[in-house]
Amino acid sequence: MKSATPKVLHELCGRSLVGHVLAAAGELDPENLVAVVGHAREKVTAHLAEIAPDLRTAVQEQQNGTGHAVRVGLEVLGGAVDGTVVVVCGDTPLLTGETLRALAATHSADGNAVTVLTAEVPDATGYGRIVRDGASGAVTAIVEHKDASESQRAVREINSGVFAFDGRLLAEALGKVRTDNSQGEEYLTDVLGILREAGHRVGASVAGDHREIAGINNRVQLAEARRILNDRLLTRAMLAGVTVVDPATTWVDVSVTFEQDVVLHPGTQLHGATHLAEGCEVGPNSRLTDTRVGAGARVDNTVAVKADVGPEAGVGPYAYLRPGSRLGRKSKVGTYVETKNASLGEGTKVPHLSYVGDATIGEYTNIGAASVFVNYDGQDKHHTTVGSHCRTGSDNMFVAPVTVGDGSYTAAGSVITKDVPPGSLAVARGQQRNIEGWVARKRPGSAAAKAAEAVSGDAGGED
Repeated sequence: MKSATPKVLHELCGRSLVGHVLAAAGELDPENLVAVVGHAREKVTAHLAEIAPDLRTAVQEQQNGTGHAVRVGLEVLGGAVDGTVVVVCGDTPLLTGETLRALAATHSADGNAVTVLTAEVPDATGYGRIVRDGASGAVTAIVEHKDASESQRAVREINSGVFAFDGRLLAEALGKVRTDNSQGEEYLTDVLGILREAGHRVGASVAGDHREIAGINNRVQLAEARRILNDRLLTRAMLAGVTVVDPATTWVDVSVTFEQDVVLHPGTQLHGATHLAEGCEVGPNSRLTDTRVGAGARVDNTVAVKADVGPEAGVGPYAYLRPGSRLGRKSKVGTYVETKNASLGEGTKVPHLSYVGDATIGEYTNIGAASVFVNYDGQDKHHTTVGSHCRTGSDNMFVAPVTVGDGSYTAAGSVITKDVPPGSLAVARGQQRNIEGWVARKRPGSAAAKAAEAVSGDAGGED
């Protein structure tokens, strides 16, 4: 990956690679879940503890092959285990729980000692090949690409690296795995031949979509997997009643949820625990993270993080909702407006060019254009409260802590530093002074002076 980040911690669609694998494995409801860690294990283990607290970890101090890794994993469980052991790889984010359930079901129904998940791929380069008995079609071996003959390399059915084993037989066979191969490692795939030679049944379960078993080894493959998974998520959403105008430019995380009749316009990105309620529209060109959008709301050209947009509210274009922004029903946050830790009541509007931070605004209030809630004194944040049915003028500064009472007005250009009683008009600005004739005296011959003279006939005058 050419990265300081361990491979399995690279993300796509809101989860790490190993997080996707754990989610698929979790659908089997396993009695025990063990992750074998080696390279950069401190980072990987910390991440695993965060996303899967009940997971056990086993440390493979030296990477001596896949067979050795599984043996280390079994040791955490006391060695041999009764029942079925399913082995998956940590870098296959497209693997689904449905495919794993089919693997486990085939393993149980056929009474196999081991069942390998296989797939037929267009290009098998680098993968272990499935070798079958010509007469019965039974799996006889898996041959790694480096060790395969020319005829074996022509086979397109590959080993996914995912297996279901009889736990007792697996532990016994791992003790017999040798290292006489090109890598000098313990191959898990050798277990198949060992069990077969001992007279046990070896079977296969073929994945319906070969892309599910694709491993990620570089950022090109990561991008390809992201595209596939994103298409899968959008297809699921569209089949559930969501309109996606342009799937090619719309990106969603696995944790995003939708209700019916949501519309996603081009350039929309939805991340984290974002939820879109019935009939809302998002986009174009909006990025929402951990944000809830109410029924019938409209969010246009907006960035929102940990915000709550109420039903039928309007946001944007070009708005920024920072954490703690809560918009009531039919409220509006308009063009070039930024909010943070701010609550807007039903029907309240902040239409233009304003910053509302650390504030509570009541119902059906209008905040004039170019207003700033001055919440920070250089050391501490302070709160502003504006009541219901207020009308504040353009270019107002509300210097917190301050309260504007219900039904009050504030004059344009005012700096509000004192509480405004309910029903009052607050005027906090200097008196205007006109100095007539100033342009003619100070800027004689200028375009401004000539324009003034043209309309007045006299650009002179007195103070």
